[in-house]
Amino acid sequence: MTYSSRMHVAFTKMHGLGNDFIVFEAPADADIPAEAIRRLADRRTGIGFDQALILQPPRQAGTDVFYRIFNADGSEVEQCGNGARCIGRLVAGRLSRNAVIMDSPGGRIDALLREDGQVSVDMGEPNFDPASLPFDAIREADVYPLQVGESELRISAVSMGNPHAVIQVPSVRDADVETIGPAVESHPRFANRTNVGFMEVVNRSHIRLRVFERGVGETQACGTGACAAVAAGQRLGLLDTEVTVEAPGGKLIVRWEGPGQHLWMTGPAASVFEGTVDI
Repeated sequence: MTYSSRMHVAFTKMHGLGNDFIVFEAPADADIPAEAIRRLADRRTGIGFDQALILQPPRQAGTDVFYRIFNADGSEVEQCGNGARCIGRLVAGRLSRNAVIMDSPGGRIDALLREDGQVSVDMGEPNFDPASLPFDAIREADVYPLQVGESELRISAVSMGNPHAVIQVPSVRDADVETIGPAVESHPRFANRTNVGFMEVVNRSHIRLRVFERGVGETQACGTGACAAVAAGQRLGLLDTEVTVEAPGGKLIVRWEGPGQHLWMTGPAASVFEGTVDI
């Protein structure tokens, strides 16, 4: 099905810690042009968002919804943690339930609405196999050297259903996110590009994090980036089982019991407004 430029679509604007989205429904066979996403994402002439979340009918038995994720540059990606919490809240409200089972290109996500208003999502098990990102490496390692210009960075590489490079820094405030972020995002060793996290370890249960998101740039928060940073930090022996992740937009709680266990992320998800738009 060709997604007509004249189609009138109802949408919900949502955000998780300032990482903002437009959420709307589309037929399963819809062809959504990248140009339409870029036009809507423009913060001066469109609606403005980091990602578009497209809800579609379930593809797997026992799930409530399938969703696709498009970055502001029009590229389709596999997973979005803050977006998953927003979809969980939206769909749970429609179904009058506090638990929903969602499916996505990055895999199944279970969401739970908590009594305190927060949303918890099961993000699955972190995958450190370089091929899962994919990342060009001879073998799996805790840390990899990565040549960027004249500098050699040390990164961790982990998939949370989408690719992440995690760089430990002394201070996120002083991190050169604007220069290093895009250089690592498009590094040739990451065949599909990557999200880039800059992690400052405050103590074993608290990190600060800035993320340069693939196809978007730096965002106020990145859910999968928070999960990737905690997983990488735990693997390096720096972090405990439950960690507060402090992003520019606010705080998330990430809990991971270690290899063989699923990682859970908890944080807010809010609706901002509803509207309609021609696509």
